[in-house]
Amino acid sequence: MAAANPEREQDWFTLSNPASSPSKMSFRAGVRATRALRAVSLRAPVSSTAQVARAIHSSSASKASASPFAEATSPNPTVTQYAETTEKLHTYGSYLTQCLPKFIQQFSVLKDELTLYIAPSAVVPVLTFLRDHQQCQFKQVMDISGVDFPEREKRFEVVYHLLSVKYAGRIRVKTYAGEADAVPSAVEVFRGADWYEREAWDLFGIFFENHPDLRRILTDYGFEGHPLRKDFPLTGYTEVRYDEERKRVVYEPLQLTQAFRNFESLSPWEQVGDGTKGKRPDELKRVPPPKPEEVKK
Repeated sequence: MAAANPEREQDWFTLSNPASSPSKMSFRAGVRATRALRAVSLRAPVSSTAQVARAIHSSSASKASASPFAEATSPNPTVTQYAETTEKLHTYGSYLTQCLPKFIQQFSVLKDELTLYIAPSAVVPVLTFLRDHQQCQFKQVMDISGVDFPEREKRFEVVYHLLSVKYAGRIRVKTYAGEADAVPSAVEVFRGADWYEREAWDLFGIFFENHPDLRRILTDYGFEGHPLRKDFPLTGYTEVRYDEERKRVVYEPLQLTQAFRNFESLSPWEQVGDGTKGKRPDELKRVPPPKPEEVKK
């Protein structure tokens, strides 16, 4: 894990490991970082046991531990396969952090994936740097996705997935936003971000500032709510059906109510009892047949 200048924007969370002010990167350091990025896709075999141990150690310490970013890293039985790649990505991540100390707050490496963590105000400068810098050349945005964490103060993560065709590498950039916060639009940097941001607005309600046409793209006109939020009801709010009499699609209030959902990891079946077999009610016991009536003379 590498961190940048503590004078950069910290917003509402503290950084894990603020470092001292970085020095200017030399040309040789840039060349080394470029070679490291190029070598990521080669999957070269590990040369020595010491190198494997060093790479495994760096991979286990690459967890983004500062709130709101918490990347859970599970035990990986094939970590040796990515050992050399992980070490090279750490070198490249450190290079990017030293190039942009005011914008990159931290970075993490998991297997062959490099992730940068930035504040919302750094979206345009960081994406522009990654697109234009000679050692980056991430010219394509492959996707912009949202992640909802209802328990966080800043409940949304906005994730940018970039591709460098020149160096055959990928990088992920993450930022955060609350329900009432705006994230700067990336359309001025990547024209392909237009529909991706509209999708994030439609499904999550993440507002992108200075977007040229921020409106729904997947749901219907007049749709209420944002369907990929964790608190959105599974049944929705309205029922859509085709009316034979009106000869058109109609929207009606939903009649089927949904029970309250909580997001705890406990099993919902623990509340139904211990599973013992219930006793049969007395009224369900077999009734004896009536006695025959006597015949009157």
